[in-house]
Amino acid sequence: MAHPSRLSRLPPWLSHCLGYRSIPVPKQSDYTIWIWAFIGSFLGISLIQAVFSQARYFVERGVPSIVASYGASAVLIYGAIDVPLAQPRALFGGHFLGALTGICITKLFHLLPTEERFQDLLWLAGSLSCATSVVVMHMTGTTHPPAGATALLAALNPDIRQMGWYYLPVVLLTSTLALVVALITNNIQRRYPVFWFHPAISAPKVSETPASIESPQTMEALAEKKGNATAASFAV
Repeated sequence: MAHPSRLSRLPPWLSHCLGYRSIPVPKQSDYTIWIWAFIGSFLGISLIQAVFSQARYFVERGVPSIVASYGASAVLIYGAIDVPLAQPRALFGGHFLGALTGICITKLFHLLPTEERFQDLLWLAGSLSCATSVVVMHMTGTTHPPAGATALLAALNPDIRQMGWYYLPVVLLTSTLALVVALITNNIQRRYPVFWFHPAISAPKVSETPASIESPQTMEALAEKKGNATAASFAV
């Protein structure tokens, strides 16, 4: 039996939107999954682009309308919503650590003496950013495949590279917007997230073997009965 979730203490409508269910969710048809995956992806990507392309605050700072890697995240958090790679911990942690890794490595390469030299080694900065982010995500339990592209973009995309450290809050806000849409659309007929930080831990099952079978007296009686049966077969 799984330990009771803290979400069960919240009002039913809120716990439902946060992924809590008192009973298992019935399996949905493929058509239902396809329809909600389309609706969620469309609304999520549209909301992100609307915020970053229309809000004056972001336009003045040259923030792109969307970080391209979130297109891949949409496949997970709106389509394959049951897999660990799609859960909030992976979404937030993966993208944030990917962005942080990419920024740090790119800034180190910016210490090269000339811009020309930096451009020559840009391929190396991108490769190191992506590879390092993969290891960091594994170490922190936040593996989210699209976040590898988030790290890569920090090095190779000129607009994102120019943002510098401002890339981090942009990634956090984008993850938040994507998650809000996922919590709404995925919990109408399905369930999301399966977990927030750690998978539910089930208590160990109690052995159903009667205690009498494991007692020394019972084992001795069984051995004696088996020996008598063997002797009788030889006598025949």
